[in-house]
Amino acid sequence: MTGGELLVTALVDVLVGDPHWLPHPVRVMGSGIAWYDQGIRRICRSAISLRLAGICLAIGLPIVIFTITLILIEEAERFMESLGSAVSIVLASMTLATRDLWDHVRAVEGPLQAGDLPAARRAVGMIVGRDTAGLSESEVARATVETVAESSADGIIAPLLYLAIGGAPLALAYKAINTLDSMIGHRNDRYVDLGWASARLDDLANWIPARLAALLLIGGAGLMSRQLEPILRGWRVLRRDGGKHPSPNSGRPEAAMAGILGVRLGGTNFYDGVPQDRPVLGTEGREPEPWDVASAATVMAMATVLGVFLAVGIRWLM
Repeated sequence: MTGGELLVTALVDVLVGDPHWLPHPVRVMGSGIAWYDQGIRRICRSAISLRLAGICLAIGLPIVIFTITLILIEEAERFMESLGSAVSIVLASMTLATRDLWDHVRAVEGPLQAGDLPAARRAVGMIVGRDTAGLSESEVARATVETVAESSADGIIAPLLYLAIGGAPLALAYKAINTLDSMIGHRNDRYVDLGWASARLDDLANWIPARLAALLLIGGAGLMSRQLEPILRGWRVLRRDGGKHPSPNSGRPEAAMAGILGVRLGGTNFYDGVPQDRPVLGTEGREPEPWDVASAATVMAMATVLGVFLAVGIRWLM
């Protein structure tokens, strides 16, 4: 993938997003993971066998996705060079989530600003895994801001980085790792063994992108505000609180966003009625307000611009 193709890929994602009528690779991967999950449990009954099966899945699926994508692009290029470029751009654009994330965030912001809390709860329920029925206005804003920060890393910056390094095949292999983690990388009774390898591999694959995303969010805040204060706050909270999150990666962009906006993120969330306490990031900040949702989305957009230029620069240097 050339630098020009990467620019076109980012533009396609911003303008088109993920059309629902077009089969999306992540949905195909999700169906395959669910099929594997159901089938392997008929064969593997012990913790050791499930963990081995999980290791095979965590390694095998990204390799299969990488190989299939590479063959598709090479066969298209063999038929016509411009067709290969088009296939590469279309597949690459499906690894980015800028437009979809923006649309989802705006779907929360509208009713939140209008004071329609039930509609805001329904909208935020489309992008978070926590219980949303009883969320207050501030909790809806917090959930949305946290999602924007975390998704900036694994939905935008990470795919851009892998596109720069290895084109659509590597970026889709990363999406396979990310999808595995979201589906089976949970620390519960069902997935503690089968999902162990997927969770560890996702941590590894996101280690650099998460930290890069935090820095780009801080840079995006500078572009948005043209002031030094949000940059300094973001850096201070990132350094102090970035490692407090249970995830080795998620806390980095969330802490940066907390500092940028001057809000408190983290705290208690409910999942299927069970409370889970997360460390508070940005303890000196205020409670998130509805307008923070729009600010977070704008910071994300600015960080995306910086990320695209960084990815193109990496591509041109390789």
